[in-house]
Amino acid sequence: MIEFTFWDILRNLVFATRWTLLLSLAAFAGGAIVGLAILSARISKMRWPRSLASGYIALFQGTPLLMQLFLMFFGLPMLGFRIESWTAAVCGLTFYASAYLAEIWRSGVEAVPRGQWDAAASLGLHRLLELRLVILPQAFRITRAPTVGFLVQLIKSTALASILGFEELLKTANAINNATFEPFKVYGLVAVIFFALCYPLTQYARTLEKKAAFG
Repeated sequence: MIEFTFWDILRNLVFATRWTLLLSLAAFAGGAIVGLAILSARISKMRWPRSLASGYIALFQGTPLLMQLFLMFFGLPMLGFRIESWTAAVCGLTFYASAYLAEIWRSGVEAVPRGQWDAAASLGLHRLLELRLVILPQAFRITRAPTVGFLVQLIKSTALASILGFEELLKTANAINNATFEPFKVYGLVAVIFFALCYPLTQYARTLEKKAAFG
């Protein structure tokens, strides 16, 4: 058994937290970009893009995230695509996030009064300009709270990347625990770090909900 002081364990875990944060931000940014494309298809006037977007969302919302990560990391090499654990984690979490963000934002689009669509159309705007300039800004404002709430869920979901061998917070904690045999101390600190990351965002989401409720 290797001797680690409390501060040694904390220092290593805090150092690993940067990878958890980087993975969360990369997946959220990627999920937002892909989610916007899925949202555009989901609210298209044409049937086939809507069907494809609905199928995409159903697939990623209806299957476990862990299975999606496994397919990304272990399945793609069998098809001839070499992929590292970081890339697999980012891609898997990006697709997962995009499905949920697209649905969250779709609810915001549907909450925008029909008169706003009519007003945008009366200006002679193309549908994409209608969305970008008139509809989406309002939809994003309506859905700020659930979007932040989903970010909290995404941060916690990054722990699954440890299964792929990616050295994020939980993977580092597993290595330290295997060396020290002090699971209560190690995983207790991991819980505290995740709480410190997620609690402020949770409170911020609640604040946004209250602001939305009072207009």
